[in-house]
Amino acid sequence: MSREMQPTFVLVHGAFANSFSFAPLQAELGLLGHRSVAVDLPGHGFGATYPRAYQTPQDPEGLATAPGAIKGVTLADNAAHLIGILERAKQNGPVILVSHSRGGITATAAANARPDLVDRIVYVSAWCPVDLDVNDYYAEPEMATVDAASLALAMAGNPAELGLLRVNFRTADPDALAAFKAAFLADGTDDEFLTFLNTFQPDENLDVGTSADRAQAATWGRIPKTYVRLADDTSLPLAIQDRLIREGNALAPDNPYDVRTLEGSHLKWLTEPAPAARVLGELAAPWAASVSS
Repeated sequence: MSREMQPTFVLVHGAFANSFSFAPLQAELGLLGHRSVAVDLPGHGFGATYPRAYQTPQDPEGLATAPGAIKGVTLADNAAHLIGILERAKQNGPVILVSHSRGGITATAAANARPDLVDRIVYVSAWCPVDLDVNDYYAEPEMATVDAASLALAMAGNPAELGLLRVNFRTADPDALAAFKAAFLADGTDDEFLTFLNTFQPDENLDVGTSADRAQAATWGRIPKTYVRLADDTSLPLAIQDRLIREGNALAPDNPYDVRTLEGSHLKWLTEPAPAARVLGELAAPWAASVSS
């Protein structure tokens, strides 16, 4: 495959995450001959804030009040940042935009604005709001099994006062740690879970968009799209994944999702990325075929 026809996978992380979590997946993609770019959205990666109060010994009062760089970051900021990366990637050939979890909101907003920059959009157990705003889905039956109260056990500070969401992922509270493991990596070892937890950053922005940021038929709807279901995900349960697929197909019935399924929890595809890399590699195959034909 010529470099001009080789797709670039652009990988967009979820809440409290960053580009670092994609390193094992990128290694697998690279070994299969694919190029990829892992994105850090504004206020993430080396742009994140790790207050001194977050270090050991922790200062709970200081952690609850320390300012964070992600305050005021909006979904529009995230989408604009991603669009800039997509523009650069598109100069080198086709682009496959891959998002996970909350990153799907940003991917959808970018695809609404610039469908010309995306040759395929892939959601891996990711949010793609169609009929409702993201926060409203949490009141729906498909999300009834998500234990939001347990996940809030490690919340630090008042989001309204801080202007951001802050979670103490370095907590020693056994109930909070058990809730995190159940939600994110129940099928992983304790060591895998704690390793992943230590890649999370404490702060996340508040803005998840409005009805104007939902998938739009005229733009998003014309992009070829894949939804990779995670069969054992309890953070974004299979029921809501399937609902998002149905809503997307109803919005763009002439361009339905190509649906794939991987076994495992919300994060298992990143700790054991070979199956996911193979699925993504299959999505790049049409370009290889067009070059060889």
